[in-house]
Amino acid sequence: MADISVRGRIALRAAAAASWASQRAGRGKGSMIGGLIALRIDKTIMDQLGRGRRTVLVTGTNGKSTTTRMTTAALSTLGEVATQADGANMDAGIVAALSAHRGVELAAIEVDELHLPHVTDALNPAAVVLLNLSRDQLDRVGEINMIERKLRAGLARHPDAVVIANCDDVLVTSIAYDHPNVVWVAAGSGWSIDATSCPRSGEPILWEGEHWRSTGADFERPEPNWWLDGDDLVGPDAQRFPLKLALPGRANRGNAAQAVAAAIALGADPAAAVTATGTVREIAGRYRTVQVGEHAARLLLAKNPAGWQEALSMIEPTSAGLVIAVNGQVPDGEDLSWLWDVRFEHFEGVQVVASGERATDLAVRLTYAGVEHTTVPNPLRAIASCPAGHVEVLANYTAFRDLNRDLEAKS
Repeated sequence: MADISVRGRIALRAAAAASWASQRAGRGKGSMIGGLIALRIDKTIMDQLGRGRRTVLVTGTNGKSTTTRMTTAALSTLGEVATQADGANMDAGIVAALSAHRGVELAAIEVDELHLPHVTDALNPAAVVLLNLSRDQLDRVGEINMIERKLRAGLARHPDAVVIANCDDVLVTSIAYDHPNVVWVAAGSGWSIDATSCPRSGEPILWEGEHWRSTGADFERPEPNWWLDGDDLVGPDAQRFPLKLALPGRANRGNAAQAVAAAIALGADPAAAVTATGTVREIAGRYRTVQVGEHAARLLLAKNPAGWQEALSMIEPTSAGLVIAVNGQVPDGEDLSWLWDVRFEHFEGVQVVASGERATDLAVRLTYAGVEHTTVPNPLRAIASCPAGHVEVLANYTAFRDLNRDLEAKS
């Protein structure tokens, strides 16, 4: 690993002291405050911490944390891997993760899509994983085609990086289409509302089964190098590997496919990488099942329309109840108009409870969707109001965070 400058060493010592103080004060692990202080003292500290590493960056609107965890597992077949334990995917969290793993030559780093261009410049990654791109919180992120153009320009500055791109996502394909070094993965796309028009010409996208093409530009779905076929992951030269995951959902199979492709790009054995992705069981509390009185509650997280649609597809139809918890704090996006883009119309036979700080807004949406429901703002009480047995709990960011905090307080 490269040497850290004198200023950089001062920044890291100050960061370590701030993290220690935060932990002593009972304010969490202190990694974020440590990263913020390190960057304030030395703006180049991320660049310095990244030198000498073989790094994979993982970004997209949905699935970043899961894919980063799977990529870490797959890369671990080659050696120790630096990564974020808590999914902190902006500059301070990335600096904290890299400083906590000094001397580790492999890294799998989750990156917020808005931060990808400058993080790529700082870390000069060996590979970049592009999962998907769809509308997020408009009051924080902005217009989606502008994001696509910024990511495309950022990747153009790094022609040597291997780009692992989802060819089923039109916007992701546009980002990677002109890049000289792409591994295309048919990872699936359950959300195409934000890709009805070509990001390059503005003309309609024509879908013909799995294939799509622009009607106004020389731009179409590339042939994938990796794809899913039933229970198998299929790669170059018709290599076929059974893909057995502990995590549910079609989207997670696509995430695993891209994680495997990224690890292979850095030299991992394909069979070992595939097996390793199956060891991932939960990500920062997501997908875990907790006992709450007479209820076995499975916790799912969703943060934007595409993520909500995918999470709703994982709901077990024989569940005793479904608690949907929605907050509208700044990290969630205070504008909840996206609720009207999500299809809530298919929960016949499941007792649905609207919950969270914005339970009333959600209840209005469920009413228009024709979903019978009750309204219980407190998520723990909402779970308790369901019949005994398995309960699905689907929450957005701060509702999920607060519910986990309340569950820990009860344990």
